[in-house]
Amino acid sequence: MKKMECPSCAMEIDAKSEKCPICAYEFPRQSRWTQWVAILLVLLFLYLMLF
Repeated sequence: MKKMECPSCAMEIDAKSEKCPICAYEFPRQSRWTQWVAILLVLLFLYLMLF
């Protein structure tokens, strides 16, 4: 099972957790749509830099 460290309380918790069970810190999640827009913008920028 993958673990990650909570940035608020530094406890090791399950990587799939949306919220820390110790301090209730809510982990930010990026939507798929945001990731695709960022990737497309980077590709567009690189394309424009080449031509």
